[in-house]
Amino acid sequence: MDSPVPPRAAEPRPRRRDRHGRGMRGPVAPPQVPLAASRAEAFADLVQDSVERLERRWPQLADIDFLVVEVPRLDGGSAAAGPDLVAWGEDAVPLGGTIPAREGRPARVVVYRRPVEIRTKGRDERAALVHEIVVEQVAELLGLTPETVDPRYGED
Repeated sequence: MDSPVPPRAAEPRPRRRDRHGRGMRGPVAPPQVPLAASRAEAFADLVQDSVERLERRWPQLADIDFLVVEVPRLDGGSAAAGPDLVAWGEDAVPLGGTIPAREGRPARVVVYRRPVEIRTKGRDERAALVHEIVVEQVAELLGLTPETVDPRYGED
C-alpha cells in the first residue's frame, strides 16, 4: 500500500483521437454533399440563387454587391462596427437593408442571416423569405415597387 506514485514524464504525450482502435475521425460527409455545407454557406447559396433569378430580368443588378451578415448592428454609428452596415434602433429587427452607392463603391444589399433563420422553419420557407427580402431591397435601390421587380412577389 505504500507504493510510490511514479513521476510524470517531462513531456506530455500527444493526444490521440483514435479511440477504441476504430481509426482517426474524419468528416461525416464528403465536401460535395449538401450535408457538408455549413448553415452560413447554405444561406449564402439561397441569396445567390435569388440574385441570379432576378439578374435574368434586371441585368443592372450585376453592378450591385449582395452581402450576407450574421446580425444587424444595434448602435447607430460605431466606427468599430463599420460604416457600411445598416443599424437599427428600437424597431423590429431588420431582415435586410440597402447601402446606396458612393465614391467608387457600388450599391449594396445586405441580408441578415440569423434573424431570417429564426423566423423560418425549413429550407423552402427560408428560401421564400430570402427572395422576398432581396426583391424588396432591390426595389428600394431601383426606386420601383417589389411587384415590378418580381411579378410573383407576394404570391407565396
